[in-house]
Amino acid sequence: MIHIMNPESENLKGCLITMEKLEQLYEGKAKKVFATADPDLVIVSYKDDATALDGKKRGTIVGKGVINNKMSNFMMQKLEKVGVPTHFVEQLSDRETVVKKVSIVPLEVIIRNIAAGSFSKRYGVEEGTDLKISTIEFSYKNDDLHDPLINDYHAIALGLATPEEIEQIKEYAFKVNDMMKEYLLGLGIILVDFKLEFGKTSDGTLVLADEISPDTCRFWDVKTHAHLDKDLFRRDLGGAEEAYQEVMRRLMGE
Repeated sequence: MIHIMNPESENLKGCLITMEKLEQLYEGKAKKVFATADPDLVIVSYKDDATALDGKKRGTIVGKGVINNKMSNFMMQKLEKVGVPTHFVEQLSDRETVVKKVSIVPLEVIIRNIAAGSFSKRYGVEEGTDLKISTIEFSYKNDDLHDPLINDYHAIALGLATPEEIEQIKEYAFKVNDMMKEYLLGLGIILVDFKLEFGKTSDGTLVLADEISPDTCRFWDVKTHAHLDKDLFRRDLGGAEEAYQEVMRRLMGE
């Protein structure tokens, strides 16, 4: 049982509330989500489970839940300072964090700075090719359809987001890219590409949700271009645990 201040909830503003996990609301590939006594807050618990290739490959990356939790919280607090609102509220432990409860916009938002992965395969571009501009892609979050790529018009036509939300998502996504690229480069890490998810709070505010971690970003060492991300697991290259730990060491000195 954890006690925190909840500055967001109007009816509890300025009050000390008890933050306790209640029923499990959801379990995904990498996280579990639990209700709390506050309907506007949930607790996210990060797992070590790893999946890839549309769920066909499954395994474990020991310690990644702790790393992803801490890194996500660290980066989201930095992003708040540059004007990107996030779901982050308070880290409770190595694996658990209180976040604002959101309704996820069913779009995966992918920013690419360098050709890699599916982009290279789709367009026949050698992996590692610098793109002339950073690009943005959307995919429809739908497991049954295997998250197909869609464009702005598809998203609006299907009612997945409004035109205003699409523009706001683009603005936030590129702002995330600008901040992270510069910050990580100073740590000897190239930000190749990454995936974001956004959600809406109970009052309709659009915020960055999900996570920012080696699970959702491609990180390469600036000197060797060695992978420091989930591609090591995805491609059976080995050393995923060590790579995740190395990112954490550079980012937070841990």
